[in-house]
Amino acid sequence: MFKKGTKIYSVVNGKCPRCQEGDFFKYKFNVNPSKITQLHDNCPKCNLRYMMEPSFFYGAMYVNYGITVALSVITFLIASLVFSLTLLQSFAAIIIVLILLIPINLRLSRILWINMFVAYEPKSK
Repeated sequence: MFKKGTKIYSVVNGKCPRCQEGDFFKYKFNVNPSKITQLHDNCPKCNLRYMMEPSFFYGAMYVNYGITVALSVITFLIASLVFSLTLLQSFAAIIIVLILLIPINLRLSRILWINMFVAYEPKSK
């Protein structure tokens, strides 16, 4: 399932979607706002240009929106069904969870977005 050559491998390991060897992000995961989504211009291994066209990653906003909605629904269900919180407390829990997961959502949405358009090519060096 997490073998090289699958989209999941690229997403989980933060690798280039074409060669799955070069790093997608410049920095490992951290919470520094200026470093969260910084990408290499090209893949260090296969030279794939990550910004394929101007404003390419604006589409990642839609992926981020879907992730945010899913997290909100899951958090609401857990807060109200498992912990029996009131409606206001459930919404507070949603806001806290979404704020805490901002760095993960930003990185995940970008790498998911590029993986929708670029296929794995094992001989792309």
